Amino acid sequence: MGKIFMIFKIRTIHPRTQKITYFGHYFRLYKIDELPQFLNVLIGDMSIVGPRPDIEGYYDLLEGEDRKMLALKPGITSEASIKYRNEDAILSQQKNPLEYNDKIIFPDKVKMNLAYFHHHTFLGDLKIIYKTIFGISENNSVG
Repeated sequence: MGKIFMIFKIRTIHPRTQKITYFGHYFRLYKIDELPQFLNVLIGDMSIVGPRPDIEGYYDLLEGEDRKMLALKPGITSEASIKYRNEDAILSQQKNPLEYNDKIIFPDKVKMNLAYFHHHTFLGDLKIIYKTIFGISENNSVG
């Protein structure tokens, strides 16, 4: 439950300056940087649909009922990743982005991922894949 693994991704940040590169901006904008994660799906670390993996210090601190979502294989897409597809832009508009993430975005993602845990179906997964491909979200005005 909740095991650590290496996720494949295209590097979009310059290692010395820690700034997003010119091409990195477009790779992130069009989610091209996430295409290598299909290798993670092929080797069994991830699925196509499921909670997005997160950095240490978030999912590993979940308690009680919230920990159930860790039983799911991490995914390339989810309802939460669709809703927060523009998370960087949302956070850049906040006075305190870390606090906003910790108090608003992350708890909402956990709630959505827990709902997925309790109610996911094959047809539901197909709908999530469709919404991901076509950029459809019930709430495009988050933030």
